Amino acid sequence: MTAPLPVIDGHNDFLLRLLHAPDDRVSIWLQGDGKGHLDLPRMKAGHFAGGFFAIYISSPSTEDLDAHDALMDNPPYDLPLPDLIPAEKAQPVALAMAGHLLWMERAAPGSFKIARSVADIRDCMAKGTIFGIMHMEGAEPIGEDLDALYLYHQMGLRSLGPVWSRPTVFGHGVPFRFPGHPDTGPGLTEAGKDLIRLCNELRIMVDLSHINEKGFDDVARISNAPLVATHSNAHAVTQTTRNLTDRQLAVIRDSGGMVGLNFATVFLRDDGRQSPDMTLDPMLRHLDHLIHHVGEDHVGLGSDFDGATVPKDIGDVTGLVRLQDAMRAHGYDDRLMRRLCHENWIGVLERTWGG
Repeated sequence: MTAPLPVIDGHNDFLLRLLHAPDDRVSIWLQGDGKGHLDLPRMKAGHFAGGFFAIYISSPSTEDLDAHDALMDNPPYDLPLPDLIPAEKAQPVALAMAGHLLWMERAAPGSFKIARSVADIRDCMAKGTIFGIMHMEGAEPIGEDLDALYLYHQMGLRSLGPVWSRPTVFGHGVPFRFPGHPDTGPGLTEAGKDLIRLCNELRIMVDLSHINEKGFDDVARISNAPLVATHSNAHAVTQTTRNLTDRQLAVIRDSGGMVGLNFATVFLRDDGRQSPDMTLDPMLRHLDHLIHHVGEDHVGLGSDFDGATVPKDIGDVTGLVRLQDAMRAHGYDDRLMRRLCHENWIGVLERTWGG
């Protein structure tokens, strides 16, 4: 039996779990409380080498989340977007989440390290240390003057998505709509264009997941770095607003960029349902499509663990082993498996951050 490969993962929301239960963070992180998708013991069991840990600001809402889940399991649906969150409200939350990531490193010396360079990633993988890349999903904690971006960069921020799905002062995201198309509104604001230029200057990777089509095209015109969607799938397979069209995939390919396969059921199933009762076949169909349109060197994994409903056959991070088994049974050879599991993420970060 072939041994599992180490996996670099393009996106997770583990920091949100710590934010919501700060008094329990020792049991959640170090001991593993069996809840959610991630913790240190299960990461080790699942051959999770490291990944992008998102700083994400939840929308204050009185909406019934259970009602939203019910709608997303009974397509068609079109959920309204929350209102914009100003920087002064987002910044304290972002700082708390950044602090949790720094605490995770201090609490697990030798087992977890924040990666600020490709050299850090290679060193961690050689030593068997799990690494975390500080990512920001939605740039609400950065004001229009962009000064805060320098601060977060000093803390370790190396990846940023200008928007989650709700609007920011920088641009517009896609709503949660099925069936739907990513052309849902205007492109980047002038502040958004300045944000992309500064990210390029600081060598912060720009994440195109969640941004709408016009915003995507604006980034493509402005950016001098590879185009990356850390956790997005193929619109041709599942016609949700969150997935990328073949035209967008071609633009990413031509930039030397990257797409990470999102494990969220609503972006995998051809019926758009949220139910986890599914096989891994849709994941393989999306991988096949992404590989065909973006190329073997430009596709990886972007789970969305702790931020989405995932297939029951994945379950949590330990399911990465079962996914690898399914990929091999599907016909992916050792060379392609290494690319998909970790080499392609290292490659795109080298092209973005430098060596």
